[in-house]
Amino acid sequence: MTIQNKQEQVLCNSEYETLRKVILCEPKFMAIREVINETQKHYTEDNIDYSLAVEQHRHFTNALREHGIEVLLIPPNPAYPEQVFTRDIGFTIGHQICVSQMARSVRKGEEVELKKILYPYPFLHIAEGMIEGGDVLVHHHTVYIGVSSRTNKQAIQYLQKALPGYQIVPVPLQKKYLHLDCVFNILSDTEALYFPKALEKESISMLKQQFELIEVTEEEQFTLGTNVLSIGNKTVFSLPVNQNVNKQLKNKGYTVIEVDLSEIIKSGGSFRCCTLPILRR
Repeated sequence: MTIQNKQEQVLCNSEYETLRKVILCEPKFMAIREVINETQKHYTEDNIDYSLAVEQHRHFTNALREHGIEVLLIPPNPAYPEQVFTRDIGFTIGHQICVSQMARSVRKGEEVELKKILYPYPFLHIAEGMIEGGDVLVHHHTVYIGVSSRTNKQAIQYLQKALPGYQIVPVPLQKKYLHLDCVFNILSDTEALYFPKALEKESISMLKQQFELIEVTEEEQFTLGTNVLSIGNKTVFSLPVNQNVNKQLKNKGYTVIEVDLSEIIKSGGSFRCCTLPILRR
């Protein structure tokens, strides 16, 4: 197989074109061992029922396959309790898979497991600063990147040099919110979900020039209402609990597939966090 053929199997130009191939990891060893985000603070006492998390994840995985999506699975490693959130350890921009530079010690090493499954696909490992894929959203030749507690300007500058054909747009967000996709998510060429309290006024004004912004309430932001997964043809995966978000999406012509990930979201991530797309077209 030539490099060109490999590249043809890697393509993501948006967050909403038809999803063909995606990387997931079963939450077999999921646990809150070290509190690393605001959501986890609420669940440290009860922690995670990993058997329920595995069951919910399998329902989600099966639903993806039922929609014709090829699912590649990273073998779970007991050293990595947050490994289910595959989006954070990598992201795809155009024909380029990028491997993240993880910010927290409890997650360092997950990228090694990702690299094993990426072979023989070529990839770019971000070598400077820190960046996690939850902060990276692709919109054609524009890439919005959250400046957060997990992604800094050094890594963003490195990525801009590595991918000169793209316009990188930094989007600062309040540090209490984990990643950009927890407060902003692109649904189509003209529509996006957002939680305004987490973003600066200047950023909101900029985003409004490109998208019709659909507001998520504070209650549904906590249950990760913005963190839906688009699989193409105005079809999205969303949590059953986020009824206001789901109603707004249905009113705008979206097909909403409701799958329960209530145990997994206790650790701070939902559908988008649990998926690393490598092919959309």
